[in-house]
Amino acid sequence: MSTKEVQEQIVANMEKWQKIENASVAQMSAIIEKTQNPVIQIVMEIIQRDSQMHHRVQQMITDSLEREAIVLTPDDLGKIWDLVEKHITMEEETIKISEECLAALKGKKMVVQEYLLNYLKVDEEKHDMLLETLDKIKSGMYPYG
Repeated sequence: MSTKEVQEQIVANMEKWQKIENASVAQMSAIIEKTQNPVIQIVMEIIQRDSQMHHRVQQMITDSLEREAIVLTPDDLGKIWDLVEKHITMEEETIKISEECLAALKGKKMVVQEYLLNYLKVDEEKHDMLLETLDKIKSGMYPYG
């Protein structure tokens, strides 16, 4: 498959995926409207917001293939890197806090709290992974690392 064919396939898949994300946003709204339960509502809101962000990321991928390539320079990263490093430290601290809370809940049958804390932990780990991967990209750009 040629590069152009791969790009066209990715764009087509992003468009299909965006339709699914839009449907997900609408479906979460319908579920939220049908319940007064705060746990169900917050879980649906989380999924809804994630779907909205997924849509934005998919559009960025599409735009980078159809309109203008995405450029990330060492200067872009260098200008903000000290702040990113501070945030990585913050993310690591929140992961530790979530682990402490989950350890305290072990065997207590507080399933809703455990469920929500596990969500928070995984989400914080996701943020940490995004920033650590950005660091790897930065290191690949800078010969002095």
